[in-house]
Amino acid sequence: MTAGWLEPWHRAVSLLPFEWAEYSFMRLGLLAVLLMAPLLGGLGTVVVANRLAFFSEAIGHAAFTGIALGVILGLSNPLWSMVGFALLLTLAITWVRRRGGLSSDTAIGLVMAFTVSLGIVILSKGGDFARFTNFLIGDMLGVTADDVLVLGVLAAAVLVLFFAFFNRLLLTSVSPALARSRARHPGAAELVFACMLAVVVTFSLPWIGILVINALLILPAAAARNLARSTAGFFGWAVGIAIFSGIAGLIASFYASTATGATIVLAAMLVYLPTLLARGRPVS
Repeated sequence: MTAGWLEPWHRAVSLLPFEWAEYSFMRLGLLAVLLMAPLLGGLGTVVVANRLAFFSEAIGHAAFTGIALGVILGLSNPLWSMVGFALLLTLAITWVRRRGGLSSDTAIGLVMAFTVSLGIVILSKGGDFARFTNFLIGDMLGVTADDVLVLGVLAAAVLVLFFAFFNRLLLTSVSPALARSRARHPGAAELVFACMLAVVVTFSLPWIGILVINALLILPAAAARNLARSTAGFFGWAVGIAIFSGIAGLIASFYASTATGATIVLAAMLVYLPTLLARGRPVS
């Protein structure tokens, strides 16, 4: 049964002259795309500018340990244990990098190797691992009205924080020394962003999938960097490309009967490739 507060959305989309618009799961999927794509596109600009792709990859793959914790705790839905573990992992990577004197990629690789292995070991004990393989490819067409509500609240909260810290994050990506000299506390801004990224990536996993979430985060921003001539253009192009790729991939997956998350990534790649020929000046 359709949630009452979503009735206007369902009625509006059902008026579109397309076969896919007749199905409620496609209409919900479209709404989920419109909520997630701006988040992933916007956050992706900072990921690309600050070379955090490996970090976001680590968060996605370490979801197995979050799922394992949910199993141990007896949770029917492991999403919240995944989010909690993603935040702990973010703090752990930050601590290891600062206390261990390691480079960022080494610290991330060390923590990721341990957490992924631990999660797989726990889930494989007793043959339970197969129950959670759906997280590998995601299920965008399985989005419910409750999921949409949670995504809406998450999108609003993250966008407020993102814009509050955007200038600091941009300054840090250009010159950490300059950011420190201006008392902008780059370390605090980076930690806040890392936590935002961890939450968004983790919440997106059930629908996008562990195997492709990082590509969807990076590709729109990478394409935008080839096209943009300003910081505002960088952000705007990334969000626009993410939304276009999301809608195109969602509809293509409906007609091709393919995994939606992976199809969206392929759509984003098809957008990215032509931008390699663009003459736009890359940002930072």
